[in-house]
Amino acid sequence: MRRATWIAGGVAGTSELLARSLSTGGIILIGEPYWLQLPPTEAVAKGCLANAISDFLVLPELVRSFDRQGYDVVEMVLANQDGWDRYEAAKWLTMRRWLEANPNDELAEEVQSKLSSEPERHAAYTREYLG
Repeated sequence: MRRATWIAGGVAGTSELLARSLSTGGIILIGEPYWLQLPPTEAVAKGCLANAISDFLVLPELVRSFDRQGYDVVEMVLANQDGWDRYEAAKWLTMRRWLEANPNDELAEEVQSKLSSEPERHAAYTREYLG
């Protein structure tokens, strides 16, 4: 099973929720951001689209959290910077194409604003701090 962890208040709550419908021998797949390095300030964490530094753990703490919950980590797939860049850039291309197709949409100004700020935000914050 795969779920976004915000649905149950974080990794522990999501694991507990998913375990309710997990078959014996089943596997839970959780995708969770983690800090590559702790941001030096809350402002930097917000630049990574977190509400606070405490929103995410560094990777060793995240892995340890599964052990504390009684789960075995059996596989990890981590994005490298190149993959993360491609993931983010694909969103920018999608926004640009949407703007070209919908220049008069009521959301066009908001999308343009995001498109103008997201590449720099990613380069300044997410790429350095978030995995």
